[in-house]
Amino acid sequence: MKTISGFSKLNKDQKIEWLSQQLGEAQGESFLKIKDFWHADEQVQKIMDDFSENTVSNFYFPFGVAPNFCVNDKIYHVPMVIEESSVVAAASKSAKFWLNRGGFKAKVVNATKAGQVHFIYRGDKEKLFSFFNVNKSRLKSAAAPLAANMEKRGGGIKDIALRDKTSSLENYYQLDVSFDTCDAMGANFINSILEKFAETFQDMAAQHTAFNEVEQEVQIIMSILTNYTPDCRVIATVECPIEELGEFSGGMGAKEFAEKFERAVQIAKVDVNRAVTHNKGILNGIDAVVLATGNDFRAVEACVHAYAARDGQYRSLSDCTVDDGIFKFELDIP
Repeated sequence: MKTISGFSKLNKDQKIEWLSQQLGEAQGESFLKIKDFWHADEQVQKIMDDFSENTVSNFYFPFGVAPNFCVNDKIYHVPMVIEESSVVAAASKSAKFWLNRGGFKAKVVNATKAGQVHFIYRGDKEKLFSFFNVNKSRLKSAAAPLAANMEKRGGGIKDIALRDKTSSLENYYQLDVSFDTCDAMGANFINSILEKFAETFQDMAAQHTAFNEVEQEVQIIMSILTNYTPDCRVIATVECPIEELGEFSGGMGAKEFAEKFERAVQIAKVDVNRAVTHNKGILNGIDAVVLATGNDFRAVEACVHAYAARDGQYRSLSDCTVDDGIFKFELDIP
């Protein structure tokens, strides 16, 4: 394989031709067939190309629908993009099963998102905290124009806190900011606010007369949202009398199935080997919906796994109880 300079400046046909030449005659001829995946409508294809860099073709995944999900007494037909057909089949079967058993009950526990301004301060801690407490309102005022539209929708900046992280890294502090972005993911909104906070905080420190020359030189490392949002959670639950679970293969009765199901979830709570695979199964369905709706499944995955590993112990994202003749299964997802 040869290296190339200026690959991004080639048009799409030139990129494909160059790549096919690198693969050798047989593979090169096969590679040229990726043009078959171009969209027939040139305008649509241009939109596809503009999503990314160095595009040469499109990568297709099956787009399916799992119908008849009853969630909070409302029917939804859920789009799912995934290469594993059994996931859509299982979701559809589950939706049908629970449709006449009360459906799924879901509630948003919290919608708080967060971000940090990471900075270095080489000085007296007490002076820094005193400075922050006095100027906290000025930070919010400086970002007010950026937050105005979100506030009109009922969201905005919830709080700003100064965190001392010097026990982990010398001279390291952060402004820890919480946000309510309503129904939006809010990444651009959060990052814009954080950048404004960083600029304002640094400028105020440089002019603060109680700081010495070293303390005035606050060094901003980065201002960025975090995908770890353990307070931004949804809980979904299903339940029904055990006898309504039906009969299972091998002659297994409803009670035995419910008890084994409960025990399987308990194992996922205490054994990391099972928990990771258990949670992967949950994410099969979640990722499929996130992809189908054009959202960032990497952010969801990162947050979910971090949440599962909170307090240093990786655990199940679900719970199951079999009590008083009732089977209940619950998901707790950030």
